[in-house]
Amino acid sequence: MKKYIFSVLIALLSLPVAAQQQSQAKAVLDKTAEAFRKAGSVKISFTAKSISNGKVEGTESGTIQLKGEKFLLKTSEMTTWFDGQTQWSYLSRNDEVNISSPTKDELQQINPYTFLYMYQKGFSYKLGSVSSFRGKAVTEVILTATDRKMDLSSLILYVAKDTYEPLYILLQQRGQSAHSEITVTDYQPRQNYPDHLFAFDRKQYPNAEIVDLR
Repeated sequence: MKKYIFSVLIALLSLPVAAQQQSQAKAVLDKTAEAFRKAGSVKISFTAKSISNGKVEGTESGTIQLKGEKFLLKTSEMTTWFDGQTQWSYLSRNDEVNISSPTKDELQQINPYTFLYMYQKGFSYKLGSVSSFRGKAVTEVILTATDRKMDLSSLILYVAKDTYEPLYILLQQRGQSAHSEITVTDYQPRQNYPDHLFAFDRKQYPNAEIVDLR
């Protein structure tokens, strides 16, 4: 009985700390989202790693150009356009374009910056212990999905303390031992992108096979 009472007391005492952690973590996310909105259109260079059981299974570098929820993602093997509703994915080795209307889960897997629009619903958050990354002072925020139907189970984010720019993102899919890590290598805010940049241009790929998955 004494052990039970002691456990309950510990749990009750930890509640204010947990609430404070949640509030502080959300404040960082709010400022990160606001900084992203103020930056306008952004171009980001990145390196992505797929890690399984502590071993790097694959590495890819690329760029992503963002304008609100629209994006253009380029890697060595694939180019993906999203205009806010429709997604086109061009596979260079097959000269093939897949057209789809992605779900929120699918968008998160393609564009990790989607969390800037979705973190307010379906996640709990807390601060982590990491305070520096690649020589920069950062705040670590750990997001855990509260909706078990989501493919994404958790997300770890390192945010620069001075600019609130995301410098590192770890994505953990539900039920998988492997995870993905994305490191930002260059961040260029206040770009000027026309809307047509985020839609597939058939004239640029005249021989590509079109596969409509909608």
